[in-house]
Amino acid sequence: MELNKIRNFCIIAHIDHGKSTLADRLLEITGTIDKRDMKNSQMLDTMELEQERGITIKLQPVRMNWKEYQMNIIDTPGHVDFQYEVSRSLASVEGALLIVDATQGIEAQTLSNVYMAIENDLDIIPVINKIDLPAADVEKVSEEIVNLLGCEKSEIIPVSAKSWENVEAILEAVIERVSEPQVYNKWWDVVVDECKALVFDSQYDPYRGVVSYVKVFQWEIKKWDSLTFLNTTKKIEALDVWYFSPQYTSDDKIENGAIWYVVTGLKTIRDAKVGDTIWKPENIEWPKAKPEDASPIEGFWEVTPFIYAGIFAMDSSEYPLLKDAMEKLVLNDSALFVESEVSPALGHGYRCGFLGLLHLDIVKERLMREFWMDVIMTAPQVTYRVMLLWDKLSEYSRYSAELLKNEKWQKCTRILVSNPEDLPNRERYLYIEEPIAKVEIITPQAYVGNLMKLSQDRRGIFKNQTYIDSDRVMLTYELPMNELIWDFYDEIKSLSSWYASLNYEFIRYSEDDLVKLEILIAEEKVDALAFICHRDQSRYLWGKICANLKESIPKALFTIKIQAVVWADVVWRENISAMRKDVTAKLYGWDISRKKKLLEKQKKWKKKMKQFGKVSLPSEAFVNLLKK
Repeated sequence: MELNKIRNFCIIAHIDHGKSTLADRLLEITGTIDKRDMKNSQMLDTMELEQERGITIKLQPVRMNWKEYQMNIIDTPGHVDFQYEVSRSLASVEGALLIVDATQGIEAQTLSNVYMAIENDLDIIPVINKIDLPAADVEKVSEEIVNLLGCEKSEIIPVSAKSWENVEAILEAVIERVSEPQVYNKWWDVVVDECKALVFDSQYDPYRGVVSYVKVFQWEIKKWDSLTFLNTTKKIEALDVWYFSPQYTSDDKIENGAIWYVVTGLKTIRDAKVGDTIWKPENIEWPKAKPEDASPIEGFWEVTPFIYAGIFAMDSSEYPLLKDAMEKLVLNDSALFVESEVSPALGHGYRCGFLGLLHLDIVKERLMREFWMDVIMTAPQVTYRVMLLWDKLSEYSRYSAELLKNEKWQKCTRILVSNPEDLPNRERYLYIEEPIAKVEIITPQAYVGNLMKLSQDRRGIFKNQTYIDSDRVMLTYELPMNELIWDFYDEIKSLSSWYASLNYEFIRYSEDDLVKLEILIAEEKVDALAFICHRDQSRYLWGKICANLKESIPKALFTIKIQAVVWADVVWRENISAMRKDVTAKLYGWDISRKKKLLEKQKKWKKKMKQFGKVSLPSEAFVNLLKK
């Protein structure tokens, strides 16, 4: 098909603004899917978890045909935790439908998506959805969009995806306003002798291996072509090429400028890295065409996990099953970072990196639903940056701080620490830096005071306050990410009666008074309960953790000490009293000296058990503690 007959675009919006429902209407209008085949309300949300929660978790491309035009559409997630999925979609298209709810207006994630679309130089088509609802205020929302994009009010398309009202106007606007695909070679250019395609996503099929989602920027890819991944230098043959409409449909080739799938046959998704370039020489003998001489396509940034947590099997004997489940899960979630970890208390497991708390919750839920794995997740931690002292300086720093003033001792290095157990001893580093996020909160004016107090209580620094309209305000704060990963989002929703929205992005590291909080049970350290936190926050945590553990750990025949330790100083202690066995019950009517003898013997045994006894920490204790 000619390039001027191809349109590539994606749908971006805040969560629950109706983009998946609108995608369903577009599929039906173009005849891509028959209404009788609509088994559910979101055809592009193929995961059971997406259908149940009503959110989009993974991007989904599909091809439609409308008035001799080939339209490749990508449905993207709306939650801030899956922003990486959105960035990959924006790097592969030329246009974007910006969906705004007529009852809610512009939300925090809407602004973030618009800024990314502008950075990618996309043609943005604003759409107001849900105009049929009684609470819809089209005029007010139109003014917000005009102020945001600087467009004309006539360019905004009001629709109702539920009632089909004015949906066809979106397709006409895509044809008129979205540019033809951006490619590197056209018919009037000189002959280009290589094929290039950008891999913007991958998934694992148990029968076909790795299936890569690609956007072709140069020439075309045919079935059985010999291809090379420029980054991993992996050579493959295209076993098949598909388009999604909405089921997999095989074809002979991928046209220039189109978005399709390539069946690679690879057994691991690491060989088909997201953001890599698929390369094939044209009109050149293969030995003369070297992959290292080719230039990759500029795609999108490398994924950076913000939150880390440990994942362990509820029963340590189920570790082989957990290992198999994690390997399969990583194949279908390119944003998940996984490495092996061993805990003395929980056994073998994995240290995983997530993009946010919802991403963490989704991974845990998928392990349960898809692999029937009941797992324990340790408390989430962010990644800290530690300023290490130079080795020679560390030998003297404990004796004299004057050495730090000398320039020759100013040789330091930084390391990143996401696991508290990897933090060096206190005398080995100068300070710890914590990640700081730029937080944008959009809220009705009535709740501004409550949300400002919450942000300041969480060590936030006020930066700006902008009025979107007469009733809605955007608050901008700089907030430590450690304060975001617990219950900050829930508190915002609670204090604003669910009207406020939140968006955040990492901006820098900042030095602060951070300490390592450790928990000792029967004088043995439990590494799974270690935290890196602010000193002020630790005063609240140590008493709460010790009290919760006292309720969760069963009694033993000896006294169990629970201690909270900060830099080798015990700052809190709880005791679980010993379970007393009545050894004198059988001595009814005997002399008192016989009873004293048995009690003295029991006392000696308890003292010995306290010295050599081991406390088996049940899995339920971790689960109850993390829930609280």
